Amino acid sequence: MSVRRILTALLFAAAALCTAIPAAADTGKGGGTRLPLPAAFTIRGLDLHDAQIAKFDDVYYLYGSMYGCGFEWYVKPTPWCGFGVSTAPTPQGPWTAPRPLFDPTAADPWTDGTWQDTCGATGQGCFNPRMIRRSGWGLDDGGFVLWFNSPRHYTLSQANAYNAMECASAAGPCGPGSGPAVEGAYRKPDLTICAGNGDFGIIESGTPGEPPAMVCTLPGTAQLNIEQLDSRGTGGTGVGVRKVAGLKKVEGPGGWWDPVQQRYVLTYADPACGYCTGTPIGYATAPSLYSGWAAPENLGWSAPVYGRRVFNGNSCGGAPRTVSVLDGQPWQIIDLWLGTRNEAAAATHLVPLSYTPTPGTAGDGLLWRPPLSLNC
Repeated sequence: MSVRRILTALLFAAAALCTAIPAAADTGKGGGTRLPLPAAFTIRGLDLHDAQIAKFDDVYYLYGSMYGCGFEWYVKPTPWCGFGVSTAPTPQGPWTAPRPLFDPTAADPWTDGTWQDTCGATGQGCFNPRMIRRSGWGLDDGGFVLWFNSPRHYTLSQANAYNAMECASAAGPCGPGSGPAVEGAYRKPDLTICAGNGDFGIIESGTPGEPPAMVCTLPGTAQLNIEQLDSRGTGGTGVGVRKVAGLKKVEGPGGWWDPVQQRYVLTYADPACGYCTGTPIGYATAPSLYSGWAAPENLGWSAPVYGRRVFNGNSCGGAPRTVSVLDGQPWQIIDLWLGTRNEAAAATHLVPLSYTPTPGTAGDGLLWRPPLSLNC
């Protein structure tokens, strides 16, 4: 009788073990597997928008534009609230209260005015704070660099709209006066391929020792270009690619290197729709950061060009902003805009991404299953 009880207990234990271990997902490369994707989540109650999340030294940092001081888009003039940062032990929080990366009333070295003048006088704003760290590439000194847009620089003198500020730490302060350890604290970047005024994101290179790259939209057609950053991470090298996959009128770019598929994957709002409450999101891929970019074509009379490259029709009810890679997992960052001139209460939504190639070409008469999806 005791032997029977022992065998029964072993069977129950084996069944429980099989249930507890989740099945790995097929990568589509024949033999490789991925862990199941984590769940999407939303960050609410933080006045940080156009957000980026990064992990430095086991701490998670959330960077974003602030609206709480009363900033309103295209109101002339309007107070500009600056960029803030919060920290947390996990991406889901709890997040600390945002603190500024630099003083909005500080001098803008490019105009000899203040950042309040540059970002608030015409209501064009300054946006897209993106923090990078020189680790494993370039100077490899662990230094931090904050990039962001200032559209008024372009309208004033046709200079590129981008700015690079070196920072004392991942949480700032950034720019002139941030500390004696920071050299060349502000720089108007030297750029040749991204020398315009548009949205942008940063893509980490999949090649060891290679600097990250800037992916940018250009005025007018809003085509996508990519330009490699220099060894200091405060300018460009002129190495890159123009007219990525022939895309036009897109924004909110971001991307990552997929080591399993050996592909770069780029996502973007398709077509561009600023501060919309439901924007389609598309994709493109390439084997190299600076060549071979392609997005699925569409066929048929009067067919929309984005018919196959869009993989979600409304971005979970928001607008795609960029991609953040955390602990090896890429996340699509989505702004859940309210559709108001002041977006202080808007939330940030994160959805895990996984690229799994599927067969099919335009005109083959078969079901089309995009290799990306948003499980909102």
